[in-house]
Amino acid sequence: MTRPASPMTRTEHPTRILPLPPISSLSRTTLACLNAKLTADEDLHHLAPVLVSELRTECDSLDRSLSDLSHHFNQLLADYSSHSNQIGSNFEAIRCKLSDLRSSTVSSASSSSDGGSGRLLGEELPALAKEVARVEAVRTYAETALKLDTLVGDIEDAVSVTLNRTLRRHQFSNNSEDTRVSAIRTLKLTEAILSSIAKSNPQWTRLVLAVDHRVDRALAVLRPQAVADHRSLLASLGWPPSLSSLNSSSLDVKGSGEVQNPLFTVEGDLKHQYCKSFLALCSLQELQRQRKSRQLEGHNREVALRQPLWAIEELVNPIFIDSQHHFSKWIDKPEFIFALVYKITRDYVDSMDDLLQPLVDEALLSGYSCREEWVSAMVTSLSTYLAKEILPMYVAQLEEESISGIRSQPRISWLHLIDLMISFDKRIQSLVAHSGILVSLPEDENQHKISSLSVFCDRPDWLDLWAEIELSDTIDKLKQEMEDERSWSTKSLGAALLSGQEDSKSPPISSVILRLLSYVVDRCRSLPSISLRSRFVRLTCVPIIQKFLDCLLLRCLEAEGLTALTDDDALVKVAISLNAARGFVSILKEWCEDVFFLEMGLDQVDQLETSGVGDFSGRSMEAKGENDIVKEVDKLERFRVEWVEKLSTVILRGFDASCRDYMKNRKQWQEKGEEGWGVSRLFLGALEYLQGKLSVLEENLNAMDFVSVWRSLASGLDQFICGGIFLSNVKFNDGGVKKLSNDLEVLFGVFCTWCLRPEGFFPRTSEGLKLLKMEKKLLQNGLAGGERWLKDNRISHLKAGEVEKIVKNRVFG
Repeated sequence: MTRPASPMTRTEHPTRILPLPPISSLSRTTLACLNAKLTADEDLHHLAPVLVSELRTECDSLDRSLSDLSHHFNQLLADYSSHSNQIGSNFEAIRCKLSDLRSSTVSSASSSSDGGSGRLLGEELPALAKEVARVEAVRTYAETALKLDTLVGDIEDAVSVTLNRTLRRHQFSNNSEDTRVSAIRTLKLTEAILSSIAKSNPQWTRLVLAVDHRVDRALAVLRPQAVADHRSLLASLGWPPSLSSLNSSSLDVKGSGEVQNPLFTVEGDLKHQYCKSFLALCSLQELQRQRKSRQLEGHNREVALRQPLWAIEELVNPIFIDSQHHFSKWIDKPEFIFALVYKITRDYVDSMDDLLQPLVDEALLSGYSCREEWVSAMVTSLSTYLAKEILPMYVAQLEEESISGIRSQPRISWLHLIDLMISFDKRIQSLVAHSGILVSLPEDENQHKISSLSVFCDRPDWLDLWAEIELSDTIDKLKQEMEDERSWSTKSLGAALLSGQEDSKSPPISSVILRLLSYVVDRCRSLPSISLRSRFVRLTCVPIIQKFLDCLLLRCLEAEGLTALTDDDALVKVAISLNAARGFVSILKEWCEDVFFLEMGLDQVDQLETSGVGDFSGRSMEAKGENDIVKEVDKLERFRVEWVEKLSTVILRGFDASCRDYMKNRKQWQEKGEEGWGVSRLFLGALEYLQGKLSVLEENLNAMDFVSVWRSLASGLDQFICGGIFLSNVKFNDGGVKKLSNDLEVLFGVFCTWCLRPEGFFPRTSEGLKLLKMEKKLLQNGLAGGERWLKDNRISHLKAGEVEKIVKNRVFG
């Protein structure tokens, strides 16, 4: 704008317009504004009053804003001044205390008293430091409490908004989902602060409890609403798929390529909404896991932390609700129920992993596999249905059977149902193994998730009922076999099922009972818990083994009672029983070394130690891990050892009776030897008896027990001959010594078939004969030599008094 040559005035108007100031005094902003508003001289007359009015209005508005800002600034200054005064007073108090501390230090240094300085440094300085720390702790507590209160308030506001929309019956919308996601994000931040408090300030218990209480109330509204919205969204997506095409004729179709997951066909906004809802549920579950982990710190929290995946459960539950319509028609044909559940599980396991696993990973929900969760959720739902609908009906039928006393269809139906459950579990385990599922849990807990037999975990009385039925069925089969004498005939060893047991000469009955036991054990292998398997084995296998042991003992007692084991048939009957026990025990010992039985033994020890029952301090490590089968094996071993010893005792008793006249003929040891006889005639009958009985046992008794028999018999004969001949005050001349030597050579020859040096099993007899064969002078020196002489001549099994007695009975010349 060009300034006029002289100032312009308008004296004709009442309002006096002041002249413009010099251009040099105006800012660039002002000049730009005037140039924009006043572009010509005429504008001064027409637009100047309007411009002045606008500028005055704007100035008034700016003045009011400046006044408000000034008032707010003064208020802030007052607050700052108050806060500054408080801080100043605190610093002044600290300064005074430090001044007092300095004065006290100086006065203490000038005086000769060391006690005052020690009191100052030992009492006032720690007290001052403690006060400063207390003030800092209060400040930190207040800031943390204020921050938590703000966060929890935000959570409650978000929950209130979500609840209000639900009450107004608003449908699922992005706004409500965004509000929920924001609330979950705030919940995670709150939980992070609480976890930090639990680690750094565990004494703030009341604060943590107060926040947890408010958060729990919020979650009590947030989670059910999230689940309800998720269910309504699934329904709008066409889930669950129709099961009308799955009739009984198509349940066993192996191909699943034609089955389409409805979730795969969803696109656009619906797919986006489902993914957000799925992530929200996963985030809520991860939040819940973090809270439980913090609250259960120091406890056995693994059980509480591991929960099924909520989002997968929401997919499984509607399917099972629809399936129950089919189940109700198949109560009498449960095989269709298992087939339908397996088909659904198999058909959708791959699609669940492809679609949902990325969402689980995005939610940072660690340790979860969608494949594993889908399979376990289906199996768990089936177990629940069995526990509520099927098994109670079967139990009622069995109770009616027990009242009537007629054993018929209910037991068969029960065993058939167990067969179906075991078969289903094996198919599920095969599906898991071939689906690439990496088991994320311990073996015992994982089996619980994918086993329909987990119904017995909560109902041990049903397990006892199952064991009772299995035991009754097995005992009935075993009785038929034990009453059949062909099962005890060793001539049918070729049909025996015991591989590598030819040396044990086990009769077929051993193979029969092992087959029955193996069948029972295999049926309980699918039980998902070691304690359940141990209980089942204890209730079934142990009574079966006891029944077999009772049968063996009865057969031996019958043989003993009829002839006192004097005839060969009785010996053979006892030998066959010992063979059956030996072969049976050898297989059971191999079983006990299997992991299946070792786990049961360790589990029993853990239960005893947990309950405080029993004292293991004086027991060996092997005894600690004994299971019930090992205890029964010990009983069988004691039975076998007892009757092996009894066999040797019976033969020794018969030998004693056969050579009684031979032992009574004391004069024969002082007579000349008979010409043409290498052995005494009276001794031949006893040797023939001994040879005959040993031949019968060698033919019919297993090798290991036969060795025990002849060694025990040799030891008994050694004692018998030493006491009846050498220590019986019988005089021996040279002819008697030669005759006795010939007789003993023949006796030793009976045992030379089973050992190279049989006289080693007759140590006392051999040493007694050695003394009788010594020269007179050597024997006389022996009487004076004592223990040293016995050691030099290798006499170790006879005592000095016995040696002296034998030497005195030797007659020379």
